[in-house]
Amino acid sequence: MAKIREKLYVTVPSLFRCPISMDVMQSPVSLCTGVTYDRASIQRWLDSGHDTCPATMQVLPSKDFIPNLTLHRLIRLWLLSAEPPSPDSSTDNLHSLLRQIQTVDDDLAGTLSKIAEFATTSGENRRKLAYFPGFDAAIVRALARCSSRIDASENAIYLLDSVLRENGNPEKIRRLIFDARQQCFDSMIFILRNGSSKSKIETVRFLGFLACDFQSSKSIAETQGLLSSVAGFLKDGGEELREAVLLFLGVISVTRSAKVELVNCGVVELVSKLLRDCSSAKTAERCLRVLAVVATCAEGREAMAAEPSCAAAVVERVTKAVKVAAEDAVVVLWSLCCLSGNVKVRDDVAKRNGVAVILLVMQRGWEEHVRSMCVDLIKVLKGACKNNGLGLGTYDTKTTHIKPC
Repeated sequence: MAKIREKLYVTVPSLFRCPISMDVMQSPVSLCTGVTYDRASIQRWLDSGHDTCPATMQVLPSKDFIPNLTLHRLIRLWLLSAEPPSPDSSTDNLHSLLRQIQTVDDDLAGTLSKIAEFATTSGENRRKLAYFPGFDAAIVRALARCSSRIDASENAIYLLDSVLRENGNPEKIRRLIFDARQQCFDSMIFILRNGSSKSKIETVRFLGFLACDFQSSKSIAETQGLLSSVAGFLKDGGEELREAVLLFLGVISVTRSAKVELVNCGVVELVSKLLRDCSSAKTAERCLRVLAVVATCAEGREAMAAEPSCAAAVVERVTKAVKVAAEDAVVVLWSLCCLSGNVKVRDDVAKRNGVAVILLVMQRGWEEHVRSMCVDLIKVLKGACKNNGLGLGTYDTKTTHIKPC
């Protein structure tokens, strides 16, 4: 087995790997925190709006970085000295490891670990695995068999997420997973409850990949214990995990029962507070998507009306959001003020200059159904202004700077 491992890959010194991509660094650069990253990876991190060091999560006083020339020279010397395996040898040993996955149950974790380490070495290795005949079916079968072994489960989900989700055949992977739905989902729930933060992120991300249509989303949402496990990370998970969860909940909640379960898990309160406190535009957009989805059921609207920070946070964000998120915000406000007719929420929105906010939102190009919701909102909010003596009840909605409705 040791010989197979040596022929399959060369172990990469951890110092040479980028902490973000886990690939060998092509152009190592160091931040002011002293941590070194590959230039392309850290540039993407900073360009996406982050102001922290990914490894330490320290706030960066400066986003400048300097080339780590010493490490660059060491990596080049190592690359020159490392002898890559021949294509034929690598192929033969991959065949051997895949056979072991399917036949040797006792060392499943060890075999998956070897393949996962091969995959972490480079993007080229991950693509090679994705295109290798029988690899996708073998990894899905492995996931289905390791619902109580955390090492094996985590390596299987890493290979599914980082190798097959990004490089494989999406339709085939989804079909293989749903053919072994119960066993695969048991393993994923096991990871969500017992795995590392990294493997939890990979699991949530892969579940979102599986939810490609109504039927698949319904099937995932109906898996006992899955939604409650995922929703809990909004409170206890780190930033990256919360981001993955928000994106997942926004696409998975297609049935009334799923929405009610999220309400019962306290998602409305958690998402409302996250929307109020977050500084990231991307996080705010995902929060608005979840709230808009939950607002389509009576239980969701009731929970939002009872949560003091919900409507206020939505009003605060609606004019700053990109168009699709602004539409979600309008849906939430319309659901609370017009569909439910909650007087307390309506008055609160009116006191927060709701009429002017919606008039401002209406200046963006909208489909007819969104403009109609905006008009409904203005009518009820003008009434609330009049009743509360706020002085906006006679505001003319047919002003020249507003597109006619």
